[in-house]
Amino acid sequence: MSLLQHSLDRVSCHPFPSISREPSRRAASSSIFGNGLPPRFSQLSVGRRTSQGPLQWVFPKSEIRRIVQRGISRNSASGSFLPENELQSPTLLEFVTSERVKVVAMLGLALALCNADRVVMSVAIVPLAKARGWNQSFSGIVQSSFLWGYMMSPIIGGAFVDHYGGKVVMAWGVTLWSLATLLTPWAAETSLLALLTMRVLLGIAEGVALPSMNNMVSRWFPQTERSRAVGITMAGFQLGSAIGLLISPIIMSKAGIFGPFVIFGLFGFLWVLVWLPGTTSTPDKHPQISRYELDYITKGKKPLIRIERDEKSKIMPPLVKLLSRLPTWALISANAMHSWGYFVILSWMPIYFNTVHHVDLRQAAWFSALPWFMMAVLGYAAGAVSDVLIKKGVSVTSTRKIMQTIGFVGPAICLLGLNAAKNPSVASAWLTAAVGLSSFSHSGFLVNFQEVAPRYAGVLHGMSNTAGTLAAIMGTVGAGFFVQKMGSFRGFIVLTSLLYLSCALFWDIFATGEQVEFDAVA
Repeated sequence: MSLLQHSLDRVSCHPFPSISREPSRRAASSSIFGNGLPPRFSQLSVGRRTSQGPLQWVFPKSEIRRIVQRGISRNSASGSFLPENELQSPTLLEFVTSERVKVVAMLGLALALCNADRVVMSVAIVPLAKARGWNQSFSGIVQSSFLWGYMMSPIIGGAFVDHYGGKVVMAWGVTLWSLATLLTPWAAETSLLALLTMRVLLGIAEGVALPSMNNMVSRWFPQTERSRAVGITMAGFQLGSAIGLLISPIIMSKAGIFGPFVIFGLFGFLWVLVWLPGTTSTPDKHPQISRYELDYITKGKKPLIRIERDEKSKIMPPLVKLLSRLPTWALISANAMHSWGYFVILSWMPIYFNTVHHVDLRQAAWFSALPWFMMAVLGYAAGAVSDVLIKKGVSVTSTRKIMQTIGFVGPAICLLGLNAAKNPSVASAWLTAAVGLSSFSHSGFLVNFQEVAPRYAGVLHGMSNTAGTLAAIMGTVGAGFFVQKMGSFRGFIVLTSLLYLSCALFWDIFATGEQVEFDAVA
């Protein structure tokens, strides 16, 4: 209140001329004019002091008090009574209605389509295998063909993301994977080679999705909000799995095996039509962003290392130097383990419930979809907790290690519980807990690329995604051969649990939340 009184005293003790009323936006400058009038008072005409008496107020003094109070309580980018380096977090309403949340919502929708297009085959593979006489080993090969393409694009795609920005690369990615999804029914009816080609094209296109998302988040969000932003986008990613698993059997029952491929493919093209005109690569280019939000984004994060135009001819980064640092290998191992567990569960859980617990396809889809809803919820919660820890002074390194440890040790324990389950309800509960806790990885390694290598975040993400894809192929194909040889999923689940624990230990030893200098460029 003393600060309020001091501000009122300054207003009453300094003469200043009338200022015309103008539409007010929060200006970038936070300076105080020489006449003692903060820029916020540009909304008022307040009169002048005369020799015959005190200052005559055109607006009541209560109005001035209200505006001064607002200036104290909301330290905006203009007229703030607080230091510029003490920017308050926006209110919930301001956050929800901000332009950066609109961007991240579109990213979440893109990742939902990405995963929905991916999991349709997990449901369709059962009737396709029966119709064409495929055994489990060959079914695993058909499903893993997506990963062959997914392994090809992340490094080059990540370099393109760093070079051209996430907006353009994401638009091309969604266009290509929607085309591949739409053409899958034609390919399946034409030949096995055509089907595998479309699955490979789907993987190539989807390989740029996560690096593009990471690039856009790093440009549109300060560090104190990045975990939450990644949580929102990855919630869309997981909801895509759930929606695909739940809706696909229903659509198949009405429109045939290939109905979901057509519907999801068309939705992808619709997304591109909204994304291109409604989004910009960086917030400073957005025509509708407020100056306050722009200043909050830029002042609340470390500036990105920019590449000068004459350096842009070197699209590919120093891969050898990137691979020479242990934090890089911590990211690679974490992504590999996360992908192993994720794709094994994504590809084989419907078949697991069908063969182990004798649940029919539609019920298996429900049992398999429930964990992805939990992953979406816990992923956002983990992001919010992560941001709070950083705001309260916990180091970024400690925060990332805490989140990633939960994301690996939790699923390891839950998979052992799944192995011991005697009925589908208990198995579903353990699987839901395992998948849900794995979402803490989104606030661990997934957001760590931007912190370790802001200049090379896209290509570093691509490198780790390539390793993750190799691990996913090994897990997806290996699970099929393991089940065929051993006759059970249980041994493979134990192996996955042990791998989770090993990778958690490696991460806790070598990961960091600080920027690593990979070259001498300032």
